[in-house]
Amino acid sequence: MLKRLGELGRELWQDKLGTLGFAIIVGLLLMAIFAPLLAPYDPAAQSVVSRLKPPAWLPKGSWEHVLGTDHLGRDVLSRVIYGARASLLVGVVVVLAAGTFGVVVGLWAGFKGGRTDAILMRIVDVQVAFPGLLLILLIISVIGPSMMTMIIVLAVTNWMVYARVVRGIVLSVRQTPYVEAAEMIGCRTSRVVFRHILPNLSSPLLTLGILEFTNIVLAEAALSFLGLGVQPPATSWGLDVANGRDYIFIAWWLITFPGLSIAITVLAVNLFASWVRVTTDPQEREKRYAYQRAKAAARGRRQSPANSEGGSA
Repeated sequence: MLKRLGELGRELWQDKLGTLGFAIIVGLLLMAIFAPLLAPYDPAAQSVVSRLKPPAWLPKGSWEHVLGTDHLGRDVLSRVIYGARASLLVGVVVVLAAGTFGVVVGLWAGFKGGRTDAILMRIVDVQVAFPGLLLILLIISVIGPSMMTMIIVLAVTNWMVYARVVRGIVLSVRQTPYVEAAEMIGCRTSRVVFRHILPNLSSPLLTLGILEFTNIVLAEAALSFLGLGVQPPATSWGLDVANGRDYIFIAWWLITFPGLSIAITVLAVNLFASWVRVTTDPQEREKRYAYQRAKAAARGRRQSPANSEGGSA
C-alpha cells in the first residue's frame, strides 16, 4: 500500500498542474478544518466603526483587516476562511449522496436489463427533462432555505448522471468472461454486481465524482447568492458575493475575494481531476508513457550531435 502511494506521489509530482491542483485542494481542506485557528476574527462579529475598510495594501487600509471589512464591519479574510467550510461540506456530502444512489440505480438497471432497465432509465429521462434549477427553486421555496435542504435538493437533482454513466459501463462489461464465470459458479446477483463489476468502475466514477464536485460548489454558490442556500449568520462564498453586490463600485473587495475563492477551487479540482483521469485509465497511461519515451529519445538525439562535435574539437 505504501509502495503504491509512493508511486502515485511520484507520478503526481511529474504532472506540475496536477500537483498544483492537489496542493490547493489540500490547502483548502486544511483551511476549512482549522478555520477557528486560522481566522483572525469571528466571521459574524460586527463593528460599525470599521465598516468598508479597504485591504491593507490600499490607502486607509489596515493590517488589522488584511482583506478589508464589509458593510457591517465584518472581517473579509475571516469570512473567506469560514466560507470554505460551507462550500466544501456541501460539495462532498452531495457527491457522496447522489453518487451512491446513482451508482446503485445504474448497476441494477445495467445488470438486470429488460423491463427493469427500461423503467429506471425512463425515470432518469423524465427527471433530466425537467428543468433542474426550476425544481431546486420550487422545493426550496416550499420547504424553506437551509443548508440541509440545499444538500438534499442538490443530491436529488444530480444523481442521474451517475446512473447513466454506470449503466452504460455495466452494459459493456455484462457479457465479459469473468462476469459470466461468476454467474456460472453460482454467485449471487449482489456478489456479481458489487464484487466483480463495481471495482472496475472505480476509475470513471472517481473522475466523474471529482468533476461533479465542481458543479456542486458552483450550484451552492448560486443558491446562496439567491438567498436560497446558506443563511446568516452562517457564511459561504456565494452569500458573501450576494452581500457585496450593492457595494461593487465602492468596495470591490467584498465580491472579489469570495469570487476568487470559488474560481480557484473549481480550477484546482479540474486540474487534479485531469491527472486522476490519466492515471486511472490504462490507455491514457500508455499514451503518457509513450510520449515521455519519445520526448526522452528526441532529447537524446539532440544531445548526441553536440557531444560528437565537442569530441572532434
